[in-house]
Amino acid sequence: MPQENTSTPQVYPYVGFHFKVAFSELDKSGNDITMSFQSVEGLKITVSPTTWKEGGENRFEHSLMERPKYSPLVLKRGLITDTRLYDWCFDAFYNMKVRPINLNISLLDEKHETVLNWNVVHAIPTSWEVSSFDAAKSEIVLESLQLTYNYFVIGKQTVKNENV
Repeated sequence: MPQENTSTPQVYPYVGFHFKVAFSELDKSGNDITMSFQSVEGLKITVSPTTWKEGGENRFEHSLMERPKYSPLVLKRGLITDTRLYDWCFDAFYNMKVRPINLNISLLDEKHETVLNWNVVHAIPTSWEVSSFDAAKSEIVLESLQLTYNYFVIGKQTVKNENV
């Protein structure tokens, strides 16, 4: 006699405020370094169609897909001085020592367990910005880090040290 599925499926959407970001190869220890961010933007993939006209067939054009394009990833957090992240970024900006790394963005549930991972491959810093200073406002200073990357893989497992 077949057994019934006793697990209950997810019936409500996940919240977007419970996540973590882990950087691989950011230091020489080989361990992932988890950092907190206020927001993560840019997990977007777009594939544009291109058309091809076949000789002799005048009723339609073929639609072919081009390579996927990935949006820049923007990480925002309150301004803190973490030397590993700064060293990596400013080594690229000031010394032209660009060292691509992988990072893992994990969406977490109410039990702090991973629901889904976005494994971002071959990320490099392209922009770093600090929010404006304003004496009339009582706001935390935010820093924004923009990264470009080759691609991301969505899944429940973390991709470790993938060859890029």
